[in-house]
Amino acid sequence: MSFLWGVMGGPSAGPQPSGAETIQKLCDRVASSTLLDDRRDAVRALKSLSKKYRLEVGTQAMEHLIHVLQTDRSDSEIIGYALDTLYNVISNDLEEEEQEENLTKVDDLGSQFTEIFIKQHENVTLLLTLVEEFDFHVRWPGVKLLTSLLKQQGPQVQQIILVSPMGVSRLMDLLADSREVIRNDGVLLLQQLTKSNAAIQKIVAFENAFERLLDIITEEGNSDGGIVVEDCLLLLQNLLKNNNSNQNFFKEGSYIQRMKPWFEVGDDNCGWSAQKVTNLHLMLQLVRVLVSPTNPPGATSSCQKAMFHCGLLQQLCTILMATGVPADILTETINTVSEVIRGCQMNQDYFASVNAPSNPPRPAIVVLLMSMVNERQPFVLRCAVLYCFQCFLYKNQKGQGEIVSTLLPSTIDATGNSVSAGQLLCGGLFSTDSLSNWCAAVALAHALQENATLKEQLLRVQLATSIGNPPVSLLQQCTNILSQGDKIDRRGSKVQTRVGLLMLLCTWLSNCSIAVTHFLHNPANIPFLTGQIAENLGEEEQLVQGLCALLLGISIYYNDNSLENYRKEKLKQLIEKRIGRENFIEKLGFISKHELYSRAAQKPQPGFSSPEHMMFDHEFTKLVKELEGVISKAIYKSSEEDKKEEEVKKTLEQHDNIVTQYKKVIREQDQELEELKQRITTLMSQNEQLQATVTQQVSQIQQHKDQYNLLKVQLGKDTQHHNSHGDTFQMNGIQTEEVSKLKEELEEWKNKHELLQGQIREKDFLIEKLKSSQLEIGTTELSSQSSRSGGLEHNNELQKELEMLRSQLQLQSAEISQLLIENQKLQVMNTTSDPVLGDSGAIVAKSSELEGQLEQQIKELKSEVKALSEEKESLKQHLDSSSSTVAILQDEKIKLQQEVAESKKEQDDLLVLLADQDQKLSALKIKLKDLGVPVEDEDDIESGDQGDEDEDVDEEEQD
Repeated sequence: MSFLWGVMGGPSAGPQPSGAETIQKLCDRVASSTLLDDRRDAVRALKSLSKKYRLEVGTQAMEHLIHVLQTDRSDSEIIGYALDTLYNVISNDLEEEEQEENLTKVDDLGSQFTEIFIKQHENVTLLLTLVEEFDFHVRWPGVKLLTSLLKQQGPQVQQIILVSPMGVSRLMDLLADSREVIRNDGVLLLQQLTKSNAAIQKIVAFENAFERLLDIITEEGNSDGGIVVEDCLLLLQNLLKNNNSNQNFFKEGSYIQRMKPWFEVGDDNCGWSAQKVTNLHLMLQLVRVLVSPTNPPGATSSCQKAMFHCGLLQQLCTILMATGVPADILTETINTVSEVIRGCQMNQDYFASVNAPSNPPRPAIVVLLMSMVNERQPFVLRCAVLYCFQCFLYKNQKGQGEIVSTLLPSTIDATGNSVSAGQLLCGGLFSTDSLSNWCAAVALAHALQENATLKEQLLRVQLATSIGNPPVSLLQQCTNILSQGDKIDRRGSKVQTRVGLLMLLCTWLSNCSIAVTHFLHNPANIPFLTGQIAENLGEEEQLVQGLCALLLGISIYYNDNSLENYRKEKLKQLIEKRIGRENFIEKLGFISKHELYSRAAQKPQPGFSSPEHMMFDHEFTKLVKELEGVISKAIYKSSEEDKKEEEVKKTLEQHDNIVTQYKKVIREQDQELEELKQRITTLMSQNEQLQATVTQQVSQIQQHKDQYNLLKVQLGKDTQHHNSHGDTFQMNGIQTEEVSKLKEELEEWKNKHELLQGQIREKDFLIEKLKSSQLEIGTTELSSQSSRSGGLEHNNELQKELEMLRSQLQLQSAEISQLLIENQKLQVMNTTSDPVLGDSGAIVAKSSELEGQLEQQIKELKSEVKALSEEKESLKQHLDSSSSTVAILQDEKIKLQQEVAESKKEQDDLLVLLADQDQKLSALKIKLKDLGVPVEDEDDIESGDQGDEDEDVDEEEQD
């Protein structure tokens, strides 16, 4: 207690009690009083003393206050006082006067009291229960106390809330509170709760936090809102940053579309408030969280596409080209646009089409490059423009070609009215400002990244150095400036210019043998590099030495030995004599050991504190990692190993050619197989149609049979009726009607018979057609034999159909014979009815006429039956000829099956040959890899070939 007496000044001489004694008495009253009013007054008194006597109240009263929270929950007033007292004890947010008075106290009292409070997990659970109370005097101090606990001991309190039943859900209800004070403090509470805890972040997100927060931001006025908008944006960042699950949920919930109104900036952009600048800055950062290069590529790409389709990218480009926008907002907007278009072809194409509102209109890329090479612009803005240009060219061969084309002689504007991107880059590359040199060199290197065609095209660029002198190539001018070094008076770091030029040359020459040959063609380049590497220079120059060693190593590794004086072996001998292999490898290692190299390798965005630290580019660090090891191996290789390597490469190329030929043959066979399969499908469809027609005909015949049976039954009834004694005239009339009906039936059968004959002729025609097609198919390749068996099967089916038709004809002939018998019966009935007719002369005449008609009809029927029998014989002959055709086709089928078996044997032999060659190829590739030679796989070669073909087409179109 001596510490307390020193702080309090000791007890006074009078009867006035000290603060500690007063607090002790109040604690006793809280613990022992039976009346609620007494306890409430004591807690109120403790609250009033808690700020001034924080240590005493915390040490003596905390246990009693927690007991009050547990036992007196029915009285909201005493609960509110107790929560306020605990907040004053635990919180470190003291007023300035109180901070000055308590400088001698323990600094971290809040953390210690928090640790005491949360030691019993039930205390935090009790606090969560109190926060559910709707009473303002309970809920608000409870929220503040929980926020303070999270500030002091965040991870421990987070874990307690996470395991508490419905703990996070209770706190989410604070965002729906109609009282703005509680809602706003609830946002602050959730900020602390979601810090660095992915599990809680997911729970909060799935409790509809995005919807509620976006609603609050809209209600408060978006970017024009107050500090509440800032708090909501900070909470959104906590939920989305480095949390792939929440990012995907945000995108799938169509919340990206709701971000577009945030960036609707009016025409009058003067007089931005500090809060609006802060809000818009956080909004831009939130967009960058969704498209950060550190996110999974698939998630980033989907967010980029969503931002384009909803118009968010267009809105950001409008801010980019607007006037009166504050510098820090403009810089952050450039960085945001950079990451929205990075690696997304659709967004990159749109950005290339954006024009600045100038007269005449200029592309946005040109306007940004003008800012980058202008040394009067702020350093941060120039870095942002460089990052934007890098992101525009990232995995964008079309954009790279457009930039390089502005440097080529055929596309340069002869009038000089407009400034192109290529002219700006050349101007920055050869200016007297070292930062402009570095930025232009890095930007040009990104235009050549992983694009061998553009590296070759850039060799055509010619520069006019001065009047009267012949033009020099861009490559030569870069090496000239590099060799002059300190002779040119520059603003800024002189090392920076040389580092930028060396990075450009290394990127240009890597994986491009033609560029290496052009570089070696200048006799001054190799002596300059060896001289730089061999010298013992200061610490700043060591970086230049390392880059010179890398450039010399690239000249050896990608050398095609086309220049006799600069073959690989001679350059290695030169290194061994002038520098020494160990010394060369040591100088090469200076690059990766440099501190600035490690910083640049961390992330794509250039993050430099000052222009002097701007030395390395992120993509260049990847190139160094790739080449450092292979160059070290190439330096130690002997000439014999190089020769073996070349021989192995040649044999690999030969084998690859053989494999490509076989692949071509297989592709052709596949095409033929596809064609034959299509023909088989057409034949099958025709067969199905024919079968459908046959079934229709069978159904029609059955219908006719049914009709005939009905007629037969009716005829039997009529004959019975005629045998009875009736009127003779009526009987003769009925017989006449029956005869007419029979004639009609015969006519119908005749028509059907003709139809069947026509169908049989069609079938015969199809048989002949299939026979001719089978003979044509027999002359094709081995792969067409599958269709022949299908044709034979089709012929067999047709033969079956013909047999069915033959049986149908027999049935028809039987029916016709039945009709003849019935006709004879009618004739007998007619003759027997003569005695009954009487002796009337008129009746006899009529009966004689009827007899004549019947005899004539019978003759006609006999002639029709005779004709049908003749047609039946002809059909039999057709069937015999078709059966002979089927036998011939079956013989051909047997021959084709034998040929198929022979072709399968030949294909198996070819596959065995291919397998042997693949084994040889894999063995040779393993040998090459053991020798340290990079070997590309077949898929890479094919994709590379395809890429080369596309690039050749682009080049022809440009020419």
